Amino acid sequence: MTLRILFTGEGTSDDGLVRHIEAIVARAGRTASVTSPDFSRLSNVAAHSVPDKLRVARKFGDDYDLIAIHRDADRAGVSERQEEIARAVASEWPDCPHIAVVPVRMLEAWLLLDEASIRQVAENPKGKIPLSLPQGTSVEKVADPKKLLKDSLAKASGYSGRRLDSFQKRFPQHRHKLLERLDPLGPVSLLPSWQTFVDELKAAVGTI
Repeated sequence: MTLRILFTGEGTSDDGLVRHIEAIVARAGRTASVTSPDFSRLSNVAAHSVPDKLRVARKFGDDYDLIAIHRDADRAGVSERQEEIARAVASEWPDCPHIAVVPVRMLEAWLLLDEASIRQVAENPKGKIPLSLPQGTSVEKVADPKKLLKDSLAKASGYSGRRLDSFQKRFPQHRHKLLERLDPLGPVSLLPSWQTFVDELKAAVGTI
């Protein structure tokens, strides 16, 4: 049986996680079809919060075996985000199992560990400009991973002036590419937040 999984992120560039969800499910011996709706096109009413997104998705009447919900920990912390997600599911879709995908502090922290990919996506794979990226679990202590990733991509590109301005406007696309390229067996595999994501997804799949 192919598992039907609903994925909701904080933005469309989070869709890069879909392939990782499918791959983790495959390593657990199952197959999955992951739906990641573009909520900006599904509803005339802005759906920004988790309850709003679940409410909109449920209106379409599709059945899912599992819901995977991404929220950055930000300053709130992992536990508070997990509780927030649990409350939303209990309120809007209480009969469906779910997992919370909560990077520390932001999903961009997962992307900062792959310098080669950053240089590739920055369109300058052979660049030599030092990026001074964080290593290992220290990346989860970076106050603003999103800003650091954006700055690192700009530095790695070697661009300046208008070309740099144009490059930086494509940050959502760059972020999406980095997320798709993320090696699940690479440095990110040592991060507690990634390990929790993988373990909870495998555990949820095992109960369905």
